[in-house]
Amino acid sequence: MTFTLATWNINSVRLREGLVAQLMTDEAPDVLCLQECKSPLDKIPVATFQALGYTHMIGRGQKGYNGVAIFSKMPIEEVGAADYAGLGHARHIAGRLSNGVTVHNFYVPAGGDKPDREINDKFGQKLDYLTDMRDAFHAARPEKAILVGDLNIAPREDDVWDHKKLLKIVSHTPIEVEHLAQVQDSGVWVDVTRQDIPQGNLYSWWSYRAADWDTADKGRRLDHIWATSDIASAAHSSRVLRHVRGWEQPSDHAPVFATFDL
Repeated sequence: MTFTLATWNINSVRLREGLVAQLMTDEAPDVLCLQECKSPLDKIPVATFQALGYTHMIGRGQKGYNGVAIFSKMPIEEVGAADYAGLGHARHIAGRLSNGVTVHNFYVPAGGDKPDREINDKFGQKLDYLTDMRDAFHAARPEKAILVGDLNIAPREDDVWDHKKLLKIVSHTPIEVEHLAQVQDSGVWVDVTRQDIPQGNLYSWWSYRAADWDTADKGRRLDHIWATSDIASAAHSSRVLRHVRGWEQPSDHAPVFATFDL
């Protein structure tokens, strides 16, 4: 079967209920993974999404912060929700689809402003979170799995608008890139987006601070779709929906899509 999956940091699912519904209507991915829902699960407007065909949902919620959810047109069974780094945050949910594919949805900590754990606890928490992800995938190597989410790291030089300027900026520092590479190696994950789009600048996030984000184009690719090596070759049609960043009262992230023939 062929199915399309999307990941999107929505920056409040309740505030942007209409945008989620618009994406579901316009693009109709079979599976939609949201991060930064900023809502308890029982306050998510599921009726709106069910009416659009998304009759299955799993997630972890938190009032005002974090939060991850997977909306699916096909049955999905919850199979995990890890609390990496012991933060007590709603940052991970995993489900198994009716086709046997496991989907991990992650919201990795942003890491604060200063890339130094000695003066910035949030940066230390980010590195610890990634280390725990690495260790978990080493301990139980994933198979027939997809990992998506706002991983809050832009790993490649062409994943940021200016590589040299961002080397000391949280999300593109060498230590973060190395930690993310270790996570990827531990599960033998394939970066599906870059498998499909191997060359050229590619971004999924643009700051709210820019007066004209589109013209300035100071973006970063923080949102990712990975697949285990046993199914990565089944992925195709990757795309970032840049125009969604320009919708009214948008998230600062754009949705990322991929299709799988499995």
